[in-house]
Amino acid sequence: MRVGLTGGVASGKSTVAAILESLGAVVVDADQLAREVVQPGTPGLAAVLEAFGPDLLAGDGSLDRPALGKVVFSDERARRRLEGILHPLIRARAAEIEAEAGPDAVVVHDIPLLAETGQAAGFDAVLVVDVPVPTQIERMVADRGMSREDAEARVAAQASREDRLAVATYVVDNTGTREDLRDRVTEVFGLLVAPGP
Repeated sequence: MRVGLTGGVASGKSTVAAILESLGAVVVDADQLAREVVQPGTPGLAAVLEAFGPDLLAGDGSLDRPALGKVVFSDERARRRLEGILHPLIRARAAEIEAEAGPDAVVVHDIPLLAETGQAAGFDAVLVVDVPVPTQIERMVADRGMSREDAEARVAAQASREDRLAVATYVVDNTGTREDLRDRVTEVFGLLVAPGP
């Protein structure tokens, strides 16, 4: 069973992924893979530096992700260029992990930009973690120390809430308590592993 998991920034998607993993799912985290494919010495890092300049190389030889974020979250063309470099590398690595999981596994692909990249049709089910936009912004300001302007730019750079909900097989509301969230995710996981009709 291939499951796509998505949600807007600061929706709680990572928490949902952790709950799914605790229930037995194999989680493929696109954000984690995005970091992996640009590790020092990788072709991914070389391609990003070639496209965006050597000043994005940190003193320790790693990619200066905050500096890159400032470039791509305010410039749609730059963001699309970065996606064109990283997405094929991330998908190839995700396919390797999925192949290792085995035929009976529930493999959850945690993909922040699932709706934006038109990948929903490639999954047996899509879980969307949903919160209102003002909640996303408040969480980024309070929990991540972002300015309101930066938080709004991050939200604006992603698909709209409506576009994400349009691709959902299951919606996981994350406006309640942690217990509410765990209960809903457990319910959805039960539906995913239930035998078909």
